[in-house]
Amino acid sequence: MGPAFSNGHIKGFLEDNHIPFKELSYEDIPNTIADLIAKEKVIGWFQGRMEFGPRALGARSIIGDARSPIMQSTMNLKIKFRESFRPFAPSILAEHTDDWFDLTPLHKLNQINQNNRVSSPYMLLVANVRSEKRRGMTENERQLWGINKLHVVRSEIPAITHVDYSARIQSVHKDTNPLYYKMIQVFYEKTGCPVIVNTSFNVRGEPIVCTPKHAYICFMRTNMDYLIMENFILDKREQSEWKEHKEWMKEFELD
Repeated sequence: MGPAFSNGHIKGFLEDNHIPFKELSYEDIPNTIADLIAKEKVIGWFQGRMEFGPRALGARSIIGDARSPIMQSTMNLKIKFRESFRPFAPSILAEHTDDWFDLTPLHKLNQINQNNRVSSPYMLLVANVRSEKRRGMTENERQLWGINKLHVVRSEIPAITHVDYSARIQSVHKDTNPLYYKMIQVFYEKTGCPVIVNTSFNVRGEPIVCTPKHAYICFMRTNMDYLIMENFILDKREQSEWKEHKEWMKEFELD
């Protein structure tokens, strides 16, 4: 329901500010981004109309590989600038939600669509990772305490599995977000995993980004590897050194 920005607007912003970029065709975006995620790269994803509501849903999102045992800490410490144990949420292809999450309790709610699947398109429902996707803890791991216990790999998708095996899921549907869906589908075809990490495109304490300028500033202030804005992809390694004129992080207290 929020604003969108055309390719012309974004290209004008990039060229006016002498920002290096490459242009991709619409068809090339899913394959390119899926490959980068599979290499444990962190991507700023800026597509279409901005979300209206409490969650990032694949319009202004930071995305990564849910299979990676380091992704949770990487995103928290280097992107969000917050405690390393904070959990992230998964985006999953809608037709695979029952394969990866135990949705039995949710079937009792009025959330079942025409295909008899639980739908959570707004990332508001919590479910446990299915037992067959979990990893058993060793005796030594069971003896751990505090932050050390939180860092134990608990499932095939550790980046989104909380300490109690729960996750707040977003079911991604082809008809409502076709490009985001296609990208995750390609990732699934390449890796066998229909799940990625999805967190809001912002740092701790800031509002979610809205404009291309907001997205670029957040991209440069953090350790994100790539930024894709509509058809334009930016590689952090190609960018000029980012210089701040103020200690911006002091503006936002820890939450």
